[in-house]
Amino acid sequence: MQSSSIANPGPLGLLGFGMTTILLNLHNAGFFPLSSVILSMGIFYGGIAQVIAGLIEYKKGNTFGATAFSSYGMFWLTLVGLLFLPTMGLAEATDPTFLGVYLLIWGIFTFFMFLGTFKANFVLQFIFGSLTVLFALLAIGNITGNATILTVAGFEGIICGASAFYLAMAEVLNEQYGKTVLPIGQRS
Repeated sequence: MQSSSIANPGPLGLLGFGMTTILLNLHNAGFFPLSSVILSMGIFYGGIAQVIAGLIEYKKGNTFGATAFSSYGMFWLTLVGLLFLPTMGLAEATDPTFLGVYLLIWGIFTFFMFLGTFKANFVLQFIFGSLTVLFALLAIGNITGNATILTVAGFEGIICGASAFYLAMAEVLNEQYGKTVLPIGQRS
């Protein structure tokens, strides 16, 4: 039985994704080194909080939201694992080409999720469209070893993350005030 008292988990998942994506891509764009700030956000907010949001979406019967938030939450956890396990001596470091393949697979998944947004609001379409581009740039940059592409990906990723942050705030404020405070290009 579905309870109408379950809050919208979308803003939590979007903020976990958006804020973590902004931080990682500030690194990719060359502004900061990869540090515990990014790794901690990847585990706890980008990872665990998104998985929790996905489980709540599952409870609400939203297959798209459950799949997106749970999958991208696990993306962040696996990415931190890829970066951190070698430093603990638990695994070999991932070759950049194989990292590119990993990112390419996530890009293919994201493209199909993007197709699922065509009946959703414009901002959600933008998030998934720009995330598809981000994964493509990251995959190409890692496979080719092209640092310029990875830097461009960083700037594109900041925009992608900021769009998720915007949608989260729009959903919170629009619901809180019972009217459109921040437009999202809602489908009719």
